[in-house]
Amino acid sequence: MIVEKELAHEDRKLVKRLRKAFWSGMEDFKMIGEGDKVMVCLSGGKDSYTMLDMLLHARTVRGNFDIVAVNLDQKQPGFPEHILPEYLSSLDIEYRIIERDTYSIVKEKVPEGRTTCSLCSRLRRGTLYGLAEEIGATRIALGHHREDIIETFFLNLFFSGKMEAMPPKYRTDDGKHVVIRPLAYCKEADIIRYSELADYPIIPCNLCGSQPNLQRQVIKGMLKTWEEKYPDRTEIMFNALKNVSPTHLLDPNLWDFENLAPKEIVSRNYDDSKMEL
Repeated sequence: MIVEKELAHEDRKLVKRLRKAFWSGMEDFKMIGEGDKVMVCLSGGKDSYTMLDMLLHARTVRGNFDIVAVNLDQKQPGFPEHILPEYLSSLDIEYRIIERDTYSIVKEKVPEGRTTCSLCSRLRRGTLYGLAEEIGATRIALGHHREDIIETFFLNLFFSGKMEAMPPKYRTDDGKHVVIRPLAYCKEADIIRYSELADYPIIPCNLCGSQPNLQRQVIKGMLKTWEEKYPDRTEIMFNALKNVSPTHLLDPNLWDFENLAPKEIVSRNYDDSKMEL
């Protein structure tokens, strides 16, 4: 965990800004309650390391919930199996490493040149949900940040014909698990700098993150261009996701246009295993 007093002034401001965003999201969506057991899913990337760090800090401050760090070793070629166990052992926290050869399944099932994310995500989530049930976790924490949420919104808008993003908190379709995204309000740029300060032992993903044909990369580039041309555009778009007016959209399932009254909101299936297109 980063020691603030050892940082330069600007970096101390960054840490405070990141923690403030983290706490705002946690409070707005009531992500963790007293006595919860939080299964923190670690990939070995900057986002999940930062999420674990934020949650450990929160536990230090409040101390009313438990943490179990979990990594799924998908048997990707060259995956450095020693890095996460060594890092987690240094933190003196409970952790689990699960070994499942989902890599071979994905490479066998997905044709060359096609994106692997949907199948990979389904296999990964199924394994993690099973472990969550086994250890009695009441929360499953994923490391998606603000930009992930905005990108997903545009992916769905442009390629799926629906207005849907990544919810900061949701219950799985079977009702067994509550999934949270503690970094929902956190900016990716802040996470990148924070991970540099913390000097995390980053493990690159050579299965999905390196695919050049991901539509998500196209969306990411589009948003970057907009932000360069119109500073704070990303902030405005993210705020728009928190200010929805059903009366000014076209969904009769949300608004009764005949009687001009709100309809009872019916839960729609949410499957974030299909977010990468």
